[in-house]
Amino acid sequence: MADFDTIYELEDEEDEHVVSEEHLVRYCPEPVVLRGAGHITVFGLSNKFDTEFPSVLTGKVAPEEFKTSISRVNACLKKNLPVNVKWLLCGCLCCCCTVGCSLWPVICLNKRTRRSIQKLLEWENNRLYHKLGLHWKLSKRKCESSNMMEYVILIEFLPKYPIFRPD
Repeated sequence: MADFDTIYELEDEEDEHVVSEEHLVRYCPEPVVLRGAGHITVFGLSNKFDTEFPSVLTGKVAPEEFKTSISRVNACLKKNLPVNVKWLLCGCLCCCCTVGCSLWPVICLNKRTRRSIQKLLEWENNRLYHKLGLHWKLSKRKCESSNMMEYVILIEFLPKYPIFRPD
């Protein structure tokens, strides 16, 4: 009867919880990589992405939603990239006279374009894709064919947590 009021700590249950989270992360599918499909690339950012639906996303998202999201990204690129190209040409022509300072507007405009795409993808994530267990983001990757870097859209699968499992 002396052990009736004794409280024991169970450390095994916490270890099982950590292992199950590692198990969830480990068995998530590889992210889908959408590379630029345009013919103009300015500082690693292509002028458009292909709207072809990847077969890996079948059953996860509707092809129409996918095409709409990619079309929004392409519209943003179509609006911003021609201005970046014009400034790049002007910057290259004046580069010798300005000791490279004429390229700063292109760098700033490219950064603004990347941020607007990231904001657009975050809006898409909050609106739709997080509910479907997906996360879209703009990521910098090394090109397969050369040593250059490029920006790609990564579609990551969010791990599913067992909500009915007791604490």
